Amino acid sequence: MFYYLFNYLDRVFDFPGAGMFNYISFRATLAFLIALVFSTLIGKRIIAKLQELQIGETIRDLDLEGQMSKKGTPTMGGIIILSSILVPCLLVGVLHNVYMILLLVTTVWLGALGFADDYIKVFRKNKEGLHGKFKIVGQVGIGLIVGVTLFYCPDAVIRENIEKHVDSETNQEVVEYAPNDIKSTQTTIPFFKNNNLDYADLFGWAGEHAQTLGWIFFVLLTIFIVTAVSNGANLTDGLDGLAAGTSAIQGVALGILAYISGNVNYAGYLNVMYIPGAGELVVFAAAFIGATLGFLWFNSYPAQVFMGDTGSLALGGIIAVFAIAIHKELLIPILSGIFLVESLSVIMQTAYFKYTKKRTGTGKRIFKMSPLHHHFQKAAGAVDALIQSPKQAIPESKITVRFWLIGLLLAAITILTLKIR
Repeated sequence: MFYYLFNYLDRVFDFPGAGMFNYISFRATLAFLIALVFSTLIGKRIIAKLQELQIGETIRDLDLEGQMSKKGTPTMGGIIILSSILVPCLLVGVLHNVYMILLLVTTVWLGALGFADDYIKVFRKNKEGLHGKFKIVGQVGIGLIVGVTLFYCPDAVIRENIEKHVDSETNQEVVEYAPNDIKSTQTTIPFFKNNNLDYADLFGWAGEHAQTLGWIFFVLLTIFIVTAVSNGANLTDGLDGLAAGTSAIQGVALGILAYISGNVNYAGYLNVMYIPGAGELVVFAAAFIGATLGFLWFNSYPAQVFMGDTGSLALGGIIAVFAIAIHKELLIPILSGIFLVESLSVIMQTAYFKYTKKRTGTGKRIFKMSPLHHHFQKAAGAVDALIQSPKQAIPESKITVRFWLIGLLLAAITILTLKIR
């Protein structure tokens, strides 16, 4: 909104300072500040309203230290995050940018899906929430929308980095780009010297149909990634501040990657594909970071509010779609390593329990408890499990901070992959 207003004032009236809105860095800073201030200002009011409506979290007694003290803490606080993302993006974002549109749609879509799940749990007193198949349909639906939009939209293009050589006069490496923007199924693959992977190359045997099959594969991969990462974020949301903090860290890394990909000079320096229009996602990333940090004001230990599925499903989906939009989806296993490990811990625990129960009649566990963050909350011997370390239960706040530190390490490695080949 403000972008269009001040752009008009700059063009027509040469209004002093209006030209600042043409700079992504300026609008990103504004988006961050608006999101941070807005989330802290509305947070108290939303929490008070949730308490008034008696929208409290139902806590299962899992014999975890301090767990039952959380009973009655308001949930559905993801509304704070979502509104704090949407407001600054609508105010200072370029709303005709295809990538901005996709991220806004993802935020609303998965936020609504999570809200429906929380609503059923809280108001209908159904602990199971929204049936799993409806969740999957919702996640597959947004994945399909994103994949098909990137396939058909003429603005979703890349300019391929085709050659790298050393300038004889300056003795510096120079990257040459293709002369035209193209529709492509290329993505960035980490740790390889020539780091562009075209999904169509996987179907070289199909001849002239290889590109079509490449796009079909891309859409299916998009659906899988959106579903997997949103579920991973949902599983990670089990300790005060854990999901919000790790998401904020990933948001910083994605913002940096978007800025590099959307700037031909930085993209050339790092020898990655240039993505016209991707720089606008820096504004979204700034709002995302501000919103999650603002939410931490209330969600840090001891939490005054939980985000619920309203927040966690949306956060994971946003991270997934963001990475896909800038053609960095293959970096997600590194960047979202916390989400990945949390998901794998649940899969491994469930599979091993079923396997041992079938073989011996008694189900056994790998971890003391899953998702993984709960494993560290139990002392050795509390549960019969293969892995008993650590011996002593670790306080919740310490587990959260340590996971944040691991998240920072993974984010740094993700950015370094652009150089380490």
